[in-house]
Amino acid sequence: MKAKKKTTGFPQTLQDAIKYFADEDHALDFMKAIRWPDGTVKCPACGSADVSFLSTRRIWKCKERHAKQQFSVKVGTVLEDSPISLDKWLCGFWLIANAKNGISSYELHRSIGVTQKTAWFMLHRIRLSMQDGSVERMKGTVEADETFVGGLRANMHKNKREQRKATGSSGMTPVMGLLERNSPDRHSRVRLKVVKNTRKGELQSQVREHVEKGAEVFTDQHLSYMGLSDEYAHQFIDHSECYVKGRVHTNGLENFWALLKRGIHGTYVNVEPFHLFRYLDEQAFRFNERKDNDAGRFVKVVSRIIGKGLRYAKLIGKGGDGLPKAPTPWATQWMIDDFRFGI
Repeated sequence: MKAKKKTTGFPQTLQDAIKYFADEDHALDFMKAIRWPDGTVKCPACGSADVSFLSTRRIWKCKERHAKQQFSVKVGTVLEDSPISLDKWLCGFWLIANAKNGISSYELHRSIGVTQKTAWFMLHRIRLSMQDGSVERMKGTVEADETFVGGLRANMHKNKREQRKATGSSGMTPVMGLLERNSPDRHSRVRLKVVKNTRKGELQSQVREHVEKGAEVFTDQHLSYMGLSDEYAHQFIDHSECYVKGRVHTNGLENFWALLKRGIHGTYVNVEPFHLFRYLDEQAFRFNERKDNDAGRFVKVVSRIIGKGLRYAKLIGKGGDGLPKAPTPWATQWMIDDFRFGI
């Protein structure tokens, strides 16, 4: 009977990843390749390549004289100042990048052996690295639509229901979505943003900012989209009559909204408005990278950790970042735009 060959390549499954990154050398080498793609380790403080490796502590020391001469592979990334080992971090990245409906902090805390509070903080830092940050405008055929995320008044406790006399979407958070349809060189992709309202100025400004002039733009009959014809080939579908008229429809985004809400309600149950944009980044990443395999999505998320950071005080609103310091009604849970989208 022939002996099975040992696989020494990069992991392709979660089981392989757990085994592979349990080796501290493998985890460090992988992060080193992500942090310094050209293979030359440089000091984050001064940029010098004249550094020495302290093998007993798995850190580097810059030979130039300045503050913070010693640094680890986590410095300058979303992992900075984290005492969590790389093997746990990398398993967390793998899990959230490939879980179709997301993974809760309680599930992560049980899976990798950290506290629920730590797991919650880890997940938000990973979501930060999922942000695209692309300034490329959408082109070709683009669907535009909006939805509302939050609890329905009918499902609330009687005391809360009495506080909100209005019905419908009152008290829910509006989200604007743009979907660029399939093209010969790539599959469809989405771009999402929490907006203050669904009025004409707010929605049209998002279209004009993120969609290339001259593109086809398909929307529903919402009056806020009327007036886009000056820069776009704008057509709309009246949902009171039908949902599809030839190529004119918004079914691509409608399908995405269903995926988003199943993930939020099924996994996270409730999302605070001032954290909602992070969950949008998470779901948009998985949708846009759906054609890749698990290992590919994992590498793409980890490769985006550089130059980003998130402190716990900022996350919970104790860092003077515009977050509410105490629970307030949904309708007033608005963050400063610079903080919401400029991390």
